[in-house]
Amino acid sequence: MPLRDRRSVAVFLALAFTLAWLVALPLWFGDGLATPWFPLVAVAVMTTPAIAALVVVFFVERPQHKARTLGLWPLTPARRMFGYAALGIVVPIALVLVALPVGALFGVYPADFVNFSAFRQLLDARAAGADELPISPGALVALQLATLPLAAFVNLLPALGEELGWRGWLLPKLMPLGALPAILISGVVWGAWHAPLILLGYNYPAAAGWLGMTSMIVMCTLVGAVFGWLRLRSGSVWPAALAHAAFNGAAGTFLLFAQAGAPIDTTQATILGWSGWIVPLVLVVVLVATGQFADAGALPRPGPTRTSDAQQ
Repeated sequence: MPLRDRRSVAVFLALAFTLAWLVALPLWFGDGLATPWFPLVAVAVMTTPAIAALVVVFFVERPQHKARTLGLWPLTPARRMFGYAALGIVVPIALVLVALPVGALFGVYPADFVNFSAFRQLLDARAAGADELPISPGALVALQLATLPLAAFVNLLPALGEELGWRGWLLPKLMPLGALPAILISGVVWGAWHAPLILLGYNYPAAAGWLGMTSMIVMCTLVGAVFGWLRLRSGSVWPAALAHAAFNGAAGTFLLFAQAGAPIDTTQATILGWSGWIVPLVLVVVLVATGQFADAGALPRPGPTRTSDAQQ
């Protein structure tokens, strides 16, 4: 990797990690995840990789084609781009959902796929004192599943805040190291970047900090490989952003199928835990074995930097 690119990566990582900690810092001096405005802080943290990428592109590298460098443009060939965008919606939802029966099979996810007892309990708590629900919990579960693809569009902008940095800018910048090293490094970095929230108990509330961080890094590396495949094959950041948005939207579905009153250890169950990593791992192995990461020809070449920068 040229010295110029190493400098850009260092600036990007320093900005992305520092900004994430600065934005999350009020949680550490306040009530942590119990803070009422935690959702706003979490969304703000998600913007920090995009801010870091924009700073590097506009003030450090200054390429001629900035949108192309970030993977925002062009959206051609349209058939390929929209095909991978559709996969970006379907594949993450499938990975999140299939993790649940796999976890149940290994005995680490307390499932209730018939009566939806945990979901019923949640509905009863919310409807306390109100009229009976007009439709059954089973019908509500089906409705929730049917609307999951819409989450890819509802969550798109926050997800783009991350993907513009991780897969939009960083992954192509690491490609001179080789596709697989680039995928692995970007995945590990993505997982480690979550530290300000994970160490407060986000995603892994019952786990020690080191275990939560280790689990998050492994999960992000596997899932990030799928997002990276979408980025490389489509030549665009949009399929990866849709995948990230769909993934986030589907993440809470484990509550629909759980047993009432049974604790869920997310280091073992759901897509966050080891049983949920089995299917993504198999998928990534298949992608590697079939050469899906070997040909990055779909990835647009970044535009040349300004002459004065290229000579530095």
